[in-house]
Amino acid sequence: MTNVIKKNGTQEPFNIDKVKNVIKIASKDAGLDEAKQNELAESISSKIEAMVQNQATISVSDIRTKVLEELDASAPSVAAAWRKFEETKSK
Repeated sequence: MTNVIKKNGTQEPFNIDKVKNVIKIASKDAGLDEAKQNELAESISSKIEAMVQNQATISVSDIRTKVLEELDASAPSVAAAWRKFEETKSK
C-alpha cells in the first residue's frame, strides 16, 4: 500500500477517490457535463494509480504535478479551473 506524504509532512494511505473527486470538481468548474467529468476522472486516475503502484510513498505534490500534466494535455480548461481554484484557496 502506498502512503501519501502531505504538505505538512504527515502520511496517509493513498486514496484514488480523492484524486477522482478533485478532477470532477475542476471539470464541473470548467463547464464539463457529468459524463465528461466521470470519463476524465477515470482516465487520469488510472494513470495516477499506475504511477503510485509499487511505491512505498509519494508526495501530494508529485500527484498534483502528474494530474495537471495530464489535464494540460487532455483538458486544458479543466487544468485552468484547477489552478484558478488553487490561487483563490491560497489567498
